[in-house]
Amino acid sequence: MATTLVRPSNGRWIGGVCAGLARRFGISANTMRAIFVISCLLPGPQFLIYIVLWVLMPSDD
Repeated sequence: MATTLVRPSNGRWIGGVCAGLARRFGISANTMRAIFVISCLLPGPQFLIYIVLWVLMPSDD
């Protein structure tokens, strides 16, 4: 499991946030993307959190 939280330069779809979180927690990026999409069906600030992470997470390149 990775110890840092960074957006990878490869494997990005939109901002690389899901890929970075997946790398950090040791799961596949597609699984993390599915978790995010399913969580969007629930009430809450998921998109706002995604945008904040996109801005705050450093890129690994």
